[in-house]
Amino acid sequence: MTDSKGSTRVRAAGAKRQRLMSAAAEVVHRQGAERTTIADIARAADVPVGNVYYYFKTKDELVAAALSEHARRLGTLTGGLDALPDPRARLKGLVEAWVSQRELAARYGCPTGTLAAELDKRAEGGLDAEAGRVIRLLLDWAERQFRELGLPEPDGLALTLVGAYQGMSLLANALREPGVMDREGARLLAWLDSL
Repeated sequence: MTDSKGSTRVRAAGAKRQRLMSAAAEVVHRQGAERTTIADIARAADVPVGNVYYYFKTKDELVAAALSEHARRLGTLTGGLDALPDPRARLKGLVEAWVSQRELAARYGCPTGTLAAELDKRAEGGLDAEAGRVIRLLLDWAERQFRELGLPEPDGLALTLVGAYQGMSLLANALREPGVMDREGARLLAWLDSL
């Protein structure tokens, strides 16, 4: 016989941890890792500050959790796109997903890219490498799509695609102009059709 109260507690703890991870991803994206406090994340997750330490002992652990959440969201996005039968349609779906986030990109940039750039400025911690691993997940996924299309140098094409996304996110943010995402997204869609 299982302890239903114990199972309920475990589920509740898992849900609270997930809320904290999601809040960390959102708050760190809006404010940056350096300006974000544990209290900011607790408030966004609607969790008492003292409870945060049960799940994450340091702010760096919360930043790592934010990166894990970015990886999870990327996996959800690419997993959904993988249901499409055609790799070109998957790649175009990715671009369309990026463009659909134009307001967010114009306000804060790419969630993982801006965090990777910020973390790279730190002298220690290793979180910059973790941010690189999340970006690598995206590159690897895009490379598989280009490879499935039978195109030469799929790794280079993936780098071009992801680099274009990082560039358009950066420019949309720097210029505070969501239209950059629309225009460059249309250019990327035309490029994918031309391959």
